[in-house]
Amino acid sequence: MVTRFGISRGVSPRETFAQVGEIAKKVEELGFEALWFIDHQLGMKDVYAAMNVSAMATEEIEIGCAVTNLRTRHPTVTANATTALDELSGGRALLGLGAGWVAVHSIGEKPNRIAELREGIEQFRRLFSGEEMDIAGVKGRLATARRQIPIYLAVSQPRMLELSGEICDGAILMGAADPDFCNWQIEHIYRGLQQAGRRREDILIDLVVTMSIDEDADRALGDVRAWATSQAATFAVWKAMPPGWERFRSEFKAAQDAYHYEEHLSLRAGHKEIVSEEFVRSVTISGDREQCLARLLELSTVDIDRISFALLSGGRLRRLEELGRHVIPRLKAD
Repeated sequence: MVTRFGISRGVSPRETFAQVGEIAKKVEELGFEALWFIDHQLGMKDVYAAMNVSAMATEEIEIGCAVTNLRTRHPTVTANATTALDELSGGRALLGLGAGWVAVHSIGEKPNRIAELREGIEQFRRLFSGEEMDIAGVKGRLATARRQIPIYLAVSQPRMLELSGEICDGAILMGAADPDFCNWQIEHIYRGLQQAGRRREDILIDLVVTMSIDEDADRALGDVRAWATSQAATFAVWKAMPPGWERFRSEFKAAQDAYHYEEHLSLRAGHKEIVSEEFVRSVTISGDREQCLARLLELSTVDIDRISFALLSGGRLRRLEELGRHVIPRLKAD
């Protein structure tokens, strides 16, 4: 049963950094162990400013970007910014990396290929070691390097899942709040671990769950629709997925065509009605407290180490209190 929990969030352009610090304090106070920030340079406030403010407002929780990419920032820039976060937090920094989607597509670039990600992760390892290395034909080293900061990879498709098992400290599991879907993904992580001669305990699997608890079922479902559409849009290019999900193929293409990057995860996003209610309920959790707890308990039977809840906008402190005071104690008790 899962007993470790985190929070994943973005910083709205309407939110002040003072509020970011206040929420970080509340996240720590309520017993979460990790705080992840989305990196979306056009739709949200700067991820590094948000992480640094949160680091200075807290004492214990780990803090990282979930996720950044190799396109919008050079690895040396990301490595230096991450070591600054590590210093400000007293050694609590994490680095979450992905192929790139909303941040990359919104500037007309394409996500990284597997080989590029593998090379990028290896570069980060060498940068964090402080050793001299060849950087595009120039010898250099990261002067601020102090330790090997844990590297997580955001994963959903088979090759990315296997890569995380081969070389990463952690996997940020994206896709669906569905046990069958998650088990299908985790089998690919196992395959990567086996190929690299690693053990299950060598990687931390962190499942991101998008959930809304409300006595009004329609309102709860509306809260998670935008995120579900974003997931559907990413699924449009998948070549392989669990057989039970093939029935949603037409919805994935519709979501890809309608998705607006500047409204990423916004509760007011115009694209949020594109996908069916059946799909939304498959990839997210919504309903009253007891309904959501039942779904979370099902997910807790999967071989994951931590659940990180996506902190939706619109009453963030209220949502945090619900999770910290009512949901997590029940999960730990069961």
